[in-house]
Amino acid sequence: METTKEISALFTLIDDPDEEVFGLVSSKIVDYGKEIIPNLEHLWETTPNEEIQGRIELLIHRLHFTDLTEDFRQWNLSGHHDLMLGAMLTCKFQYPDISTTPVMQEIEKVRRNIWLELNNYLTPLEQINIVTSILYSYYGLKGGETNYKEPNEFLLHKTLEAKRGNQISNGILYLVLCELLDIPVRAINIPKQFIIAYFKPGYSEENLPDPLHKVEFFIDPTSGQVFTHQDVDNYFKRISVPPVTSYFKPRMNKQVIQQLLEEFSKCFDTDKGKYKQSELIDLAKLLD
Repeated sequence: METTKEISALFTLIDDPDEEVFGLVSSKIVDYGKEIIPNLEHLWETTPNEEIQGRIELLIHRLHFTDLTEDFRQWNLSGHHDLMLGAMLTCKFQYPDISTTPVMQEIEKVRRNIWLELNNYLTPLEQINIVTSILYSYYGLKGGETNYKEPNEFLLHKTLEAKRGNQISNGILYLVLCELLDIPVRAINIPKQFIIAYFKPGYSEENLPDPLHKVEFFIDPTSGQVFTHQDVDNYFKRISVPPVTSYFKPRMNKQVIQQLLEEFSKCFDTDKGKYKQSELIDLAKLLD
C-alpha cells in the first residue's frame, strides 16, 4: 500500500505513551485492512526501539486476526465443514502466511500408501490396522501427553512437519485420512480424552438414538491403539463417571475444531499471551 500522509501521521503516533491515543491510532490503522501490513513490516524493520516493535507486532497480529475471524465465519456458514480446512485455519492463527498446498500433498502421500493396502474384503479391525500401521510405523507419527507449553503440537502442519502431535492433532490427522478413504471413523465426546470410534457403516450420523451399540471399537490417536467396549467401561469406572449416551455420539467436524481452538487457547495462559487466549475462545464461540 502507498504510504499516504495520513498513514505517515498515524505511524508517528504509534509510540505515544498515552494508551488512549494508541488505542485510537490502532483502530485507525486496523481499518485500513491487511493491505497495510507491508507498510507496518517496513516500519518494524526500521524501528530500533523494541517496545515500539512490540506494538507494531500487535497491530500486524490484529490485522491477521480480523481476517482469520472472517475466514472462520465463512467456514462456519458453509454446508460441509471440511475438517482439514478448519484445522488449517487454526494453524493460521500462529502462522498467518502458511500455505495449505504442502500440507495437502503430505496428507495425500499418506492416504495413497494406505489406499494401496486396502480392499473390500477386510474387516473393520483389519482396515484400521492398515491405517495405524502406515501412519505410526511406516510414516513414523508419534504422540505424547497434551502439553500446553508446546503450542505447535496442536497444529496440523507442525504435527506433519515434526511427525509428532498430541491426542487432538494426531486425532484430526487420523480423521482427515479416514474421511478421504471413506472409513466410518468419527470423534466422540469421552470426558478428558480425544478418542475416535469406528462406527458400523451407515451409522455415523450425529443424531443416533443409541450410538454405543453402533460402535465396533475405539481408537486412541496418540498411538493408534485399539480399545474394546470393556476397556472404555473400565475407564469410566476409574474416573467415577457414568457412561451416558451423549459421550458416544459422533461429533460434527465443527465441534472437533471448536474443541481444538479451546484446547489450543490453554497454551496462552500467561499475562503476555492472555489476548491470544481470549481471541481463540472468541473463535471457538463463533462456531456455536
